[in-house]
Amino acid sequence: MNGDWTPHRRDDGELVGWIRPDGQGWVAVDLLGREATGAVDWLDAEAALEQTGLAWLADAWMLERDAGAVRVRILEVTPPREGTAGRVVVQTDDFGAIDASVERFGLPWPAPEALRPMRGREGASPWG
Repeated sequence: MNGDWTPHRRDDGELVGWIRPDGQGWVAVDLLGREATGAVDWLDAEAALEQTGLAWLADAWMLERDAGAVRVRILEVTPPREGTAGRVVVQTDDFGAIDASVERFGLPWPAPEALRPMRGREGASPWG
């Protein structure tokens, strides 16, 4: 994340992403560090981040691994801060069972392409 990224927050102050310059336009960047739009005007970048909010983070995701894909849930998204690398922590989905055995994975920020929304679920990803 560069110093020219502007944090964008909901009305309640919760961070929902950033807006960064791109030529004559602006690009909305989600909490995973992924581009949410191409170059658009500032208001469209804000609207893209506000429209999706934070709920999409609670959806099920897939993590591609050498041993195959596993269904995961996002536990933590920590963007980088001055002098500190960001990270994304996911956990295998326990399907709501309190006694399920789970495995956690620490991923870099921005999140790698190996972490992707579940396919075939309407609304599983805010960006399509």
